[in-house]
Order: sequence, then C-alpha cells, then structure tokens
Amino acid sequence: MTGTGATGARSAVEWLLSAAPDPDACRWEWERSPHGVALLPAGVRWDVLILPAELGYPTLDVLTRLVGRPGPVLADFGDARMGFFVPPGTATRWLGTGIRSAGAGTWIVVPYPGRATGAVRWLVVPDGSGTLTDAPLLELAMHEAAGQLARGEGAVDGG
Repeated sequence: MTGTGATGARSAVEWLLSAAPDPDACRWEWERSPHGVALLPAGVRWDVLILPAELGYPTLDVLTRLVGRPGPVLADFGDARMGFFVPPGTATRWLGTGIRSAGAGTWIVVPYPGRATGAVRWLVVPDGSGTLTDAPLLELAMHEAAGQLARGEGAVDGG
C-alpha cells in the first residue's frame, strides 16, 4: 500500500471528509464502527472507475511507472475489483466494457486512511491534496495493461 505517513493520513482524512454531507457522522463511523468504513458520495470531489482486478493491478503498475504516484485506489474484499479515483464528471462520460463507474448520485464504501479493514483497503492512500488520476492517462494505462495481458506478459499478484 502506498502510504502518506501520520500527517498525510490526517490530511487524507480531512480531504475525504470534505465530500461527506455530514463530516462528523462520517468521522464517527470511521472511529467507532467495528467495520472502520463509511459511505461517501461519489461525484462531489471524485468519481470512481471500478476495474476487475485482473486488469486493475496491471493498470496500477503501468500508472505507477508513468506518474510515480497515481490518485487514490481502493481494492474490495477479496481483491476482485479496484476503484481508481478520477475527476468528478468522468463517470458520466466513461464508456468501457467491463468497467463500472460511480459518479453523482452514487455512494462508495471508504475505509479510514491507514487502517486495515476486512471489507476494503487502500492500495494508494489519498495524499490529502486532492490528487486524482487523470482519466485519459488511466485509459492509456488500461490499454497498455490489456495489451500486456493479451501477450501473456503480466500476471496479477493481487496486491
């Protein structure tokens, strides 16, 4: 997991809370709920593009080679899917077979930055500055990853 340290985790928390309709309730869920997750609305500060892990992990590898540290990325329970945080509005314009999107009017399960949960986990923790993955760059990385997979060049390790 790409982390941000204690100060970065506080900044990440504040950035994530800025999307919550009720930041205090969200913080309470994170701190007191046995699950350590909260629901946050997509489409406010970010949208999320959800890829199957078979494509998501190689895509994350390509992105990391290209930009060093992409925007936040989540993995779901069992590492079946990965969510890449992209600019708001991306979900309404995205067309891609097998790729789901979460935008305005949808909610996502978000773990507290830096804490392990049983449901979802951060692969790339938010940096607190609002850095998101550029959608066209993500698309290019997906194409590169799909090409590598088609050529048998990349095995998915699941994180």
